Amino acid sequence: MLSLYFPVLVFIAIAVAIPVALMVMGYIVSLKRPDKEKLSAYECGFEPFENARLPFDVRYYLVAILFILFDLETAFLFPWAVSLHRIGWLGFVNMMVFLVILTIGFIYEWKKGALEWK
Repeated sequence: MLSLYFPVLVFIAIAVAIPVALMVMGYIVSLKRPDKEKLSAYECGFEPFENARLPFDVRYYLVAILFILFDLETAFLFPWAVSLHRIGWLGFVNMMVFLVILTIGFIYEWKKGALEWK
């Protein structure tokens, strides 16, 4: 009975051994020359150790929100593509309307310069 689990144990052993070996190799091979820049925290493109009351650029959050918006919108394409043969023409037309609205929104953002990094 235990011989049936042997391939699973081999798979688990390989799945653990490969990442551990790669991490050990990376640690051995890598250069260890820390400096102030490497050891400092990175916070959204501005210095993390300044006064907390200073104004900061909102473009970081705008880009993040736009990314999440379009990323979630494209997540709707996968279930639609899988079930396209069952939903027929009505589902196809609805998704095309959805994609047209999404494209119009993307073009609007592009024209307004919301995606420009100045």
